[in-house]
Amino acid sequence: MTRALLVIDIQNDYFAGGALPLWQPEETEARVVSAIGRARADGDRIILVRHVSLAPTGPFVAGSTGADIRQAILDAAGNTPLVTKHYADAFQETALVDQLAGVSELLITGMMTQNCVVFTALSRAADGLRVRIVGDLCTAPTEVVHRIALNALGSKVEVATAADVWA
Repeated sequence: MTRALLVIDIQNDYFAGGALPLWQPEETEARVVSAIGRARADGDRIILVRHVSLAPTGPFVAGSTGADIRQAILDAAGNTPLVTKHYADAFQETALVDQLAGVSELLITGMMTQNCVVFTALSRAADGLRVRIVGDLCTAPTEVVHRIALNALGSKVEVATAADVWA
């Protein structure tokens, strides 16, 4: 079974000083960095996703520091594919399907649980893949929103922890 770890939108705008700071972004980032190391050790593919807004102003504007993927993520991931998206679903109008050729299991992590993580996990383009959300490697604006989104996702796809995935 070939797995891919999808790291969605761990970008500066979601951290303190950014346009949309989330609940516990630093802790989530640290856990994702650790998971990237475990995924590498297991031979899993790693794919980074970055949201770039089509709007001229606001969060994630092209060329802004807010749209940049966090340096710790880039350092951990090394030379891995980067998919740029303009919509919540990381598959929509991107080359993500091409990056997943030969993959049977997709591990989804990132920001925001209730938006980009949900829409990517439930995308019809993911049909045929075993999709698992790694819940402790995601975050949202608040803990309550994060937990509600994971609970709702659990009725549609598997929700796991990093400890479950890399036991």
